[in-house]
Amino acid sequence: MRLQDKVSIVTGGGSGFGAGIAARFAAEGARVVIADLDGAAAAKVAAGIEREGGKATAVTADVTARADVAAMVETATGAYGSLDILVNNAGYSHVNKPMTEVTEAEFDRIFAVNVKAIYLAALAALPVLRAGGGGCILNTSSTAALRPRPGLTWYNGSKGAVNTLTKSMAVELAPERIRVNAICPVIGETGMLQTFMGEDTPEVRARFIATIPLGRMSRPADIAAAAVFLASDEADMITGACLEVDGGRCI
Repeated sequence: MRLQDKVSIVTGGGSGFGAGIAARFAAEGARVVIADLDGAAAAKVAAGIEREGGKATAVTADVTARADVAAMVETATGAYGSLDILVNNAGYSHVNKPMTEVTEAEFDRIFAVNVKAIYLAALAALPVLRAGGGGCILNTSSTAALRPRPGLTWYNGSKGAVNTLTKSMAVELAPERIRVNAICPVIGETGMLQTFMGEDTPEVRARFIATIPLGRMSRPADIAAAAVFLASDEADMITGACLEVDGGRCI
């Protein structure tokens, strides 16, 4: 068990990469708080983990609302007594379209979910991580930060911010034994697939897959495997990394 008795929070844990990370963390012995704007989806993932013998608690949370984020951390400490791992996974994007057609409301939501949420989570979680003598923060970024695709300009920019924040947080928090890393998935088989592609047809899928040398999109299991490694003691000397899980897309 690589995460035995570690207490973790996974935002956006009700579906996609977040659900995959939560399930894999639990299978590795972690106690998991699954936070999602869709409380029913979070509860469903938690129930599935419990059926498999794991430990999980669901909480409804808007990661852009400071009170919700504080309550999310309080849920972890209340249910399990501590916090060791924070996964800032919740994400949002505008539909693939020209940059000038993205509305101001869409722009604001992208940066609130993808960037401000990391700030709010730090405010709530760092006191607990410090009190416990250290811990691990994982941010879900994207290959969009490294090899941006057209039609996703503002989303690309938000993930560029995630990578820079990850590195800066890593340097600032290293003396306190708090490691900070990011995972950069290539386009994946999740609920956001059509948002990124604009339309989900065999032809469009083939066009996107053609840019990935290993010949397929990412899957929640791929991202979960990377998350387990980065959160485990095996990665004790790794901080500030932005790990590409991309089938060679960024080469």
